[in-house]
Amino acid sequence: MKTVAVIVQHGFAPFEFGLACEAFGLDRSSDGIPNFDFRIVTPEPGAISSNIGFSINVEHDLAFADEADLVVVTPIPRSSWGSADERVSAVVRRAVARDAWVLTVCSGAFAVAASGVLDGRRATTHWMYADTMAAMYPAIEVDPDVLYVQDGRIITSAGTAAGLDACLHLLRQELGAELTNKIARRMVVSPQRDGGQAQFIDKPLPQVASLSLAPVTDWMLENLRLELTVDQLAAKAHMSPRTFARRFKADFGATPAAWLARQRIIHAQRLLEKTDLGLDRIAYEAGFGSAAVLRQNFARVLDTTPTAYRARFSCTLPTAGEREHAAMPALAPVA
Repeated sequence: MKTVAVIVQHGFAPFEFGLACEAFGLDRSSDGIPNFDFRIVTPEPGAISSNIGFSINVEHDLAFADEADLVVVTPIPRSSWGSADERVSAVVRRAVARDAWVLTVCSGAFAVAASGVLDGRRATTHWMYADTMAAMYPAIEVDPDVLYVQDGRIITSAGTAAGLDACLHLLRQELGAELTNKIARRMVVSPQRDGGQAQFIDKPLPQVASLSLAPVTDWMLENLRLELTVDQLAAKAHMSPRTFARRFKADFGATPAAWLARQRIIHAQRLLEKTDLGLDRIAYEAGFGSAAVLRQNFARVLDTTPTAYRARFSCTLPTAGEREHAAMPALAPVA
């Protein structure tokens, strides 16, 4: 992917538009990240008004979008959902026909839906608008519960910051794990968040972090290889098991067991990306006990295998460690 066109139209949303500029338009060559030929385009160049009272001057028409490897469609105002610009729809259809990437942010999905390319596909948009999209375009399988959806080379994302998750997801496929992690660090965001679907994530961000539970969760992360039970964790938090479980669910949006299982998956992902340890060793370090259990959890949560994940996202060259399957001791008891 070398060329990126971001389509803006009257009534564009500045934040969502800015996400695309941040993800694909900045010069990061000093970090060893290749630059894209990045242009902002619109059906009629000139002053393009935002939805909050200011305008930007766009110099390029849609011609560049017909050459771009990636076409980003930013949100359009609700008043335009039923009357999308046919010039934009035609660009989107041609992009899909030539197998270019197409990515939408928030209600930009409505502009792409109007082109017909989402018919028979799975897609998403902001959860507030999902029912409207499903009613307007019954041929689309609208999923309101995810941050983004990739169907072929079309990526649709949910509202606001979920567009950044979608951008990083695409960058990870094009640039690999190491460079995308560098981009995410410069943005001061997690490379990918847990959004209720099988996603390659780095670290989920709890919406509310309880200071009283922080020492316990920090200890859990440092001792993933151990067998950890609610009774043991509650004792560390100086709470009854019932109170601990209720407080944990309220603060982190998941049970202690579910949160712990997710952290183990995340740690295994890091080890697969950054080391050449064998699968049994990774399973032990992450608290799964054996490669077989690790594979089961990867299949269930990420819909892939540890080996396939490593082949795709490894930051190291393959070594003999990949083929190691030395037996490891059973999980150690908690002291």
